[in-house]
Amino acid sequence: MYPCQVPKPVSPILRRALIERAAELLTRREPVTIRSLLAGTGASTMAIYTHFGGMPGLWRAVRQEGFTRLAVELAAVRVTRDPIRDVMAFGAAYLSHALAHPDLYRAMFDAHVELDDPVAADAAFTVLVASASRARDLGRLAAHTDPAAVATRFWAMGHGWAMLVINGVLPPSTLADHVPPMATALLVDAGDERSRCVRSVRSGWRTFALAGPAPPGD
Repeated sequence: MYPCQVPKPVSPILRRALIERAAELLTRREPVTIRSLLAGTGASTMAIYTHFGGMPGLWRAVRQEGFTRLAVELAAVRVTRDPIRDVMAFGAAYLSHALAHPDLYRAMFDAHVELDDPVAADAAFTVLVASASRARDLGRLAAHTDPAAVATRFWAMGHGWAMLVINGVLPPSTLADHVPPMATALLVDAGDERSRCVRSVRSGWRTFALAGPAPPGD
């Protein structure tokens, strides 16, 4: 008789390391093979199956991990009485996440790979929609404002800047010069009063991990 082989338990540390390694290899455009993933970890081939059920599961986990970490960033944002400040603070947290985890951030938007939990991935956008909705309900945005439309424009702006910076097209220092004015213009267009909006956006922007001083308001 052959002795039974007991499967090795899942290691959260190894699982995290494999996810980050896969995202890094993708960013560097290097072949992602089981051998390249396990290089230097001391783990066996079985680790991919133990932790992910195979390579397709790994790809899903890489994409999901970016959204999981983003949710942690957003959950740490303090909600205040100023809904416009909070919209900007959530945007700042989004940019902080992108710059802190550039490899995972790129993988988040690889729509060719399914997500294990699409609802959890949508949660970040839902938070932004809820913030815009609160701004409308409190009279900071026009009564006819569509919160989802505001959130979509805000997200598209933030995503564009995140990609420009993490791809090395622009330095992070440019964010403070351009993101607050663009956010202000977007929110004023949605109905907020300009001078009040400038103050709120500046306050929210201060929460950005790499924020320099925002440009002076009007």
